[in-house]
Amino acid sequence: MDASQTQTVAFFGASGGVGLAALKMTLASGRQCIALCRKPEKLEAILPPKSNPNLRIVQGDAKNLASVSACLESRPGVLVDQVISTIGGAPIMSKLTIDDPEVCRVGMAVLLEAITKLRNAGAIGRPYIVAFSTTGLSRFGRDIPIAMIPLYHVALKVPHQDKIIMEDRLVASGEDYTIVRASLMISDEETTKKVRVGIEDPKTGRESAAIGYSITKPDAGKWVAENLVLKRKAEYYQKIAMITT
Repeated sequence: MDASQTQTVAFFGASGGVGLAALKMTLASGRQCIALCRKPEKLEAILPPKSNPNLRIVQGDAKNLASVSACLESRPGVLVDQVISTIGGAPIMSKLTIDDPEVCRVGMAVLLEAITKLRNAGAIGRPYIVAFSTTGLSRFGRDIPIAMIPLYHVALKVPHQDKIIMEDRLVASGEDYTIVRASLMISDEETTKKVRVGIEDPKTGRESAAIGYSITKPDAGKWVAENLVLKRKAEYYQKIAMITT
């Protein structure tokens, strides 16, 4: 059996956008996938169970310990190989906030707690965690165009604070990870544009830069699947990848 068919990837936030694009490519590769959804019928309408036998959809919330734990074992006592988290709140631009200002930090705390508790109960494995974030958060210099600074540091201040705490929790966890910071999401249409990538070490700083205005959700999801799931490129291990087109 091909190695990819024995791997299991858990998805949080895959009902649309970046997560959905990454999920589709991962399913097509033959890997087993588990997707946590608050409304399973939404994902089932896009990816019918009969056509996707390697997909298991679990109803629940990414902030609920029991729901998350139910997605983290490929079989009893064995943790999944990888976790892709693209959760986030819906914007409320009139109030310069999102509908759940702590969704990312809480979601990451719950994920890490669930992994720890499963291990303490005897489960084996070390999932590689990919957390989706945003540019504009670097502690090592500007990573967005100058023209976008007001938008990022004023209008998007609340969701960005949430992303920073999420990132810091993952980096401090001791787990295997890659954080993906994407530039502004502008569309649900896939393009043929080349994705440019910068790399940052959260402890030692910027290794390479890629500053841009935007990227579409499908392009970002495809990049995640190609570089962090299907190939799992070593240069992004324990690093922050900044992507833009």
